[in-house]
Amino acid sequence: MSALLTLHRPGLADGRKAQALHRAATPDFFGWLEHTRAAAGCTRPIRLTGTLTAVEPGTGRVLGKRHTDELPDRTLYKACGNRRAAQCPDCAWVYAGDAFQVVRCGLIGGKTVPTTVARHPVVFATFTAPSFGPVHHRHIPRHTCADRRRCDCRPAPCHARRTAGTCPHGQPAACFARHDADDPQLGRPLCLDCYDHDHQVVWNAFSGELWRRTKQAIERHLTALCRRRGIAHVQVVTDSGRVRRVPPVRVSHGKVAEMQRRGAVHFHVLLRLDGVDPLDRHALVPPPAGITADDLDAAVHAAARQITVTTPPHLDRPHGWPIAWGEQVDVRRIGTSDGDVTDGKVAAYLAKYATKSTEATGHCSTRLTPDTVDAYADPEGDHLARLIDACWRLGRPTHHHTSRTAAQPGDRQGDLDSKPNPYAGLRRWAHMLGYGGHFLTKARRYSVTFGLLRDTRATYRRTADDTADTITVGALAFVGSGWLTNGDALLANTAAAQHRERQRVGREELAHEAWLTGAAA
Repeated sequence: MSALLTLHRPGLADGRKAQALHRAATPDFFGWLEHTRAAAGCTRPIRLTGTLTAVEPGTGRVLGKRHTDELPDRTLYKACGNRRAAQCPDCAWVYAGDAFQVVRCGLIGGKTVPTTVARHPVVFATFTAPSFGPVHHRHIPRHTCADRRRCDCRPAPCHARRTAGTCPHGQPAACFARHDADDPQLGRPLCLDCYDHDHQVVWNAFSGELWRRTKQAIERHLTALCRRRGIAHVQVVTDSGRVRRVPPVRVSHGKVAEMQRRGAVHFHVLLRLDGVDPLDRHALVPPPAGITADDLDAAVHAAARQITVTTPPHLDRPHGWPIAWGEQVDVRRIGTSDGDVTDGKVAAYLAKYATKSTEATGHCSTRLTPDTVDAYADPEGDHLARLIDACWRLGRPTHHHTSRTAAQPGDRQGDLDSKPNPYAGLRRWAHMLGYGGHFLTKARRYSVTFGLLRDTRATYRRTADDTADTITVGALAFVGSGWLTNGDALLANTAAAQHRERQRVGREELAHEAWLTGAAA
């Protein structure tokens, strides 16, 4: 064993297998696996260094102190927590589980949410972006398959127009191809010069404001409906002690953003009707009997048709851009039975898209800077390059702090405005094609928070590790990210995958035993 300790540590050129064998041959290998268990499945864990102090909760007495130099690798590993499945599948898997609970608890209750919310009217609405030009798409007019997840139905021609001719730029205005599901042409414009890239990135940037006004319009529509049906307002007491009259119905939502292949974002929204308790304004109570899911459906369609936002003036567009929803606004009812749209299916659907970003478009990068934008932006390039160029060009500084003249459209420097610029966020979120909002948001009253789920998980782990009677206070500093070697990443990720598989099998066995017990009874 002493001979193994004197072996040279394999470097990057030696390969991953040699690095993994060297790590597995060390005497403290199993201690290293236990040490890295909390971040074992992470692709790029955070490495921390410092002191860890064990403190007694009741008295604050210091029970012990330990430096990370005494730990394996002289560092403490922590999972990165990235929600994007393309960056870290393991952390995204944890995030998707939390997102599933957040969405589902708002539908059926649980985890501090009363189970009575299962009787509240709920609809599942999809808001899409308008057309900015014809793109290649795949449409199946009639499904004959038994399972949509394994659909093999024949799609219709993309743009079958015999008299379409050509566009002003000489490109064909028709496409008779029947695109496959993985065709890279899907989402690409028929003519890049005809497509309005500027309008699309501005729409992405202001889609959050469009949704905010849409929800306000839905609530105003329901309030007016209550007034016409004779349902009186409710008096509640605010936190400051004042008495206010509020509408008898309110809407709580959970929203997930999804990026389409053409690079335009659209929203999947769960809208739940709640009532107002005059004795406790924070309580979740059913809406008045005179307001149903049909009324919520009508309110959503009415708001989607009426609401339009005009953006502030821009040097390239003095009158601004109109921001409105597209023609495809789909609203469906949600049930708890085995129908097509159930609470479990919707929660899983939204949780899946909460871990995605711009991968559907084919673009994936970190935040762009003046030094890196030229590698992605090109005004004469493909569809994605023109979208990124539009973000960078429209988000340029309009007034430099050293000059009152406007910056040139081709200026690539990242100077700051001396005055507020409503389009400055386009440069900050150019890697997201202009969209700077969160991919999963919810109303405060809709469900539990991610923080509550994480605290519950941390408390459970402390209890399982028999450390609930102490509190660990860390004075830690960042030293780097990622595993020390590719071999360490292989061993840690493999151990985490095996642990998840054992947990999955255990859950299935427990569910099977519970089913057998219920069947025998």
